[in-house]
Amino acid sequence: MIVLYNILLVIAIVLGFPLIIPFVLISDKRRKTVLPRLGLTKTATGAIPKKGFYPDRKPIWIHALSVGEVLAAVPLVQGIIDGFKNRNVLVSVSTKTGFEVADQRFKGMVNAVIYYPYDLAFSVKHIAGKIDPALVVIVESDIWPNFLFEMKTRQVPVILANARLSKRSFAGYKRLAVFSKSLFLSFTSICTQSAEDAERFKALGVPSSRITVSGNIKFDQGSPAMPESEIKNMRQSTHVRLSQKVFMAGSTHKGEETVLLEAFTRMKQEFEDLLLIVVPRDPGRAGSVQRIFQSARFHAVLMKELSMLAADSRIDVIVVDAIGVLKKLYALANVAFVGGSLVNCGGHNPLEPAVFSKPILFGYDMSDFAEIAQMLVAAGGAARVQDAEDLYNVASKLFRDHQQACKMGNRAFEVFNANKGAVDRTLKVIAESL
Repeated sequence: MIVLYNILLVIAIVLGFPLIIPFVLISDKRRKTVLPRLGLTKTATGAIPKKGFYPDRKPIWIHALSVGEVLAAVPLVQGIIDGFKNRNVLVSVSTKTGFEVADQRFKGMVNAVIYYPYDLAFSVKHIAGKIDPALVVIVESDIWPNFLFEMKTRQVPVILANARLSKRSFAGYKRLAVFSKSLFLSFTSICTQSAEDAERFKALGVPSSRITVSGNIKFDQGSPAMPESEIKNMRQSTHVRLSQKVFMAGSTHKGEETVLLEAFTRMKQEFEDLLLIVVPRDPGRAGSVQRIFQSARFHAVLMKELSMLAADSRIDVIVVDAIGVLKKLYALANVAFVGGSLVNCGGHNPLEPAVFSKPILFGYDMSDFAEIAQMLVAAGGAARVQDAEDLYNVASKLFRDHQQACKMGNRAFEVFNANKGAVDRTLKVIAESL
């Protein structure tokens, strides 16, 4: 199976080469990751000791695809550091933004943060040889045959943590049943977010003995417990007054800002001091998002421009052009909208505003967080909206009724607080595999 995969991979690279090169050269994010992911620069392995890690301290290698997975992995990484003190710990990521966040979050915590190799045999062998891991933990996704085959050859246990399998992904894997079974049987253990996910993995041929329903580690991210002084400083740096109403839209995708604009325009007529904070999923889109609101005659500024403005400057919209700040910004919100849900992108993590007891709104597509979204709606901590009209009606009602907004936010926090424990269950599986 692995031979066939590599033959097809070579054919795909040869045929796609004329398109791949211009695509890489045009994209700054991809251009800066190519050499590290091939294992050809220090960014790939520079943080690894030249002679490798001590044999009796072979590292636990944790892989997180990008920003979302890195943030989800934080409590698991901390749990591994605390629970396996005799082990080195290494984190890998696949994207430039993910690397920046991981480097920031795990600095001083882990022994190294590196780029995950492309699934080319020579890249995988080179980086795996340098690391020589005792165990690998892949968080949620980014599953590649050559990498898994190399770990199997080295007899290194591989655990898929916080695993989920949406209906769409399951249908895709079912169409390649023989390949999928071989792929997932490469894992020593699979820790799923829900019983439904577990059943889907079983249907793909994974035996029950290898599956543990651990729950979702996102529930274990912990309350930030931000001190009032930090929140006050954040208000000052963003020019947000204590009495000002704030509508927060996190992780938005292209197409959602026009919906937000329509709803916000109507809300602004009723709530003159209302501030909208928009955090595009891709910070590179911040400029185009700013122009959407400026074209409607709103005073829209980028976050990096705030320091140049007077404290009493009129600001209608703040567009965040930085990474790693979304979670803390939710502390300023009166009402939070979770993006990626009014377009077909599967939504994003609704627990981020729930941690701060914020009433949560999201759109029709929360398929990537289906169970969490369902729990929040059932508990009265979140509401689904279908379009701009719906978004305006629900959000405006919450801005008018402070008591109802607080009640909804408290229910969201209760859901978050009542479902912890996934990290401990995952750590138990890791301990059994070492």
